Amino acid sequence: MTIGKPFAATRLSSYLTKRILELRPTKTQGLIATEAGFTNVNMLSMLKSGSNRLPIDRVPALARALDADPAYLLLLALEQMVGNTDAQAILEILNTAVTRNEMAWVTAIREASGHSDPTLTKRGRTAIFGVFGK
Repeated sequence: MTIGKPFAATRLSSYLTKRILELRPTKTQGLIATEAGFTNVNMLSMLKSGSNRLPIDRVPALARALDADPAYLLLLALEQMVGNTDAQAILEILNTAVTRNEMAWVTAIREASGHSDPTLTKRGRTAIFGVFGK
């Protein structure tokens, strides 16, 4: 760890450096920072150098700006915050891979059920399979 750069040796720092370089033909670092909603366009430089850690609330917007997997970016941000082992445990508990399309189904189920966390009954399962002709 370098003085003033406590996050320099993190995987997030390395990942950002590599991903921003990959995007260089189509996006500037300043554009990525703007798309991610950073008011200070130098924030990406600070994240890459390890002088700052990525705030969790910036993960979704930065993932979109980087065209990156938000779950992976969250893991890297959590590693900076709590360490690798704890970050893996958090994601293991909270993360089940769900595509955007699947998430739309989950959202519809939540809305239809009034966010009541309904159990999947035989009737519900049959209805879902019926939608897909099975």
